[in-house]
Amino acid sequence: MILNSEIRVFAPATVANVAVGFDILGFAIYGPGDEVVVKKREQPGLVISKITGTGEKVLPLDPVKNTAGFGALQLLRHLDMEDAGIEMEIHKKMPFGSGLGSSAASAAAGVFAVNELLGQPLSKAELLPFAVAGEQIADGAYHADNVGPSLLGGILFIRDNQSLDVHQLPVPEDLYAAVVYPYVEILTKDAREVLSDQLGLPQHIEQNGNLGGLITGLYEQDYALIGRSLHDVIIEPQRAQLIPAFADVKQAALDNGALGASISGAGPSMFALCRGKANAQTIAKAMQRTFENHGIKANAYPSPINKEGAIRI
Repeated sequence: MILNSEIRVFAPATVANVAVGFDILGFAIYGPGDEVVVKKREQPGLVISKITGTGEKVLPLDPVKNTAGFGALQLLRHLDMEDAGIEMEIHKKMPFGSGLGSSAASAAAGVFAVNELLGQPLSKAELLPFAVAGEQIADGAYHADNVGPSLLGGILFIRDNQSLDVHQLPVPEDLYAAVVYPYVEILTKDAREVLSDQLGLPQHIEQNGNLGGLITGLYEQDYALIGRSLHDVIIEPQRAQLIPAFADVKQAALDNGALGASISGAGPSMFALCRGKANAQTIAKAMQRTFENHGIKANAYPSPINKEGAIRI
């Protein structure tokens, strides 16, 4: 039974991988994201009536081919409510191919909105499999490092993607992110194609140490340990070539006091973890200015870690 006539929700952008946690770490930020509106309609079935904010890119209105629609359909099927009459609007408020989880935000928002319209038959955590299934439509991969934080908020550790064994990590009180999006498009599938499946034992050991160090640093609020651990020896060296001015932008972040900096998701966005709001603002501006010095327009998003995830608005 549909208990509300109309619901409007927002799901935030995310930073996936967090340097040392390829496909198993992610956190949500404030600022960009996606908005979804769902309304009760008389005719049975889910329809997508409108998609805005896509620029020249055309997204499918067919719910089966749309990340927000497909996740919502899976939820309705699980609830045995496939005949429920629902109209959905999707309002994109973040760029495509940005490395900020655009498709994940849509998937999270779509599933969350329908659940709210139905009177919350499932908890937020119980919605995760349907949101992940929705994002899978976009890149073919079943992983929660973007969609999990977008839905649930905070810093998420995914021990295993297939079983969605996910865990919230503590967020130190003064931890901020400086995220910068340069106007360069990199598709996730293209960024995955540059990755080698050959990994040396020394790299494996060093990366595991850094992952453990980052998680320990979060638990202990040890900013120095967080900084020492934000060093990706596997993915970043292979993907940095795809991002113009990557080395200079990273150095600008470090020179201005960042704990560490790397690629957000598949790129081209970059992130730095910082201690304090003022520091994050300074670092974000420095990273943005460095991109622009190379002739690349960029948007800066200094932000605390978004602990809310998807919300009603």
